[in-house]
Amino acid sequence: MLKKPITEKEALVRLSGLCVKAEHSSGEMLQKMRQWQLPDDARQRVLQQLVEQKFVDDARYARAFVADKIRYNGWGRRKIEQALLMKGVEEGVFAPVLDAVDDEEYLAQLRPLLKAKWRQITAASDYERSCKLIKFAMGRGYTLDLIRKCVDNVQEDTLE
Repeated sequence: MLKKPITEKEALVRLSGLCVKAEHSSGEMLQKMRQWQLPDDARQRVLQQLVEQKFVDDARYARAFVADKIRYNGWGRRKIEQALLMKGVEEGVFAPVLDAVDDEEYLAQLRPLLKAKWRQITAASDYERSCKLIKFAMGRGYTLDLIRKCVDNVQEDTLE
């Protein structure tokens, strides 16, 4: 069954409806329009209208995304950066948002995460366990300097 091609106006209505329900990036909107096989010039016009009408704002999206990923997913800076790039948000837009996040916010999420993981890891020595813990935290997107602070504290806490 052939699908009827979507028009520029229909795309604008559908995308604005999506944006009313949740924050979306310009990259997500462009991807949606590519899926609908909307021509390049029409995509740009629709995106421009969405931006002008404040349905899409990448800076606002980045602020919400960063806050959610730190608070609810326990992600570190590197993983958030990669996810935002995948969402089509430019680095110049999200870099100031990430720079504004204090290390203490990351540490507040990382400490309990590592304490819980420390108990789950089986290893022949504390050194091997620390290596596994570091690898786990790096997979979550945390930087090595923050990980070292927490791993040292986790080891001290478990020895007491």
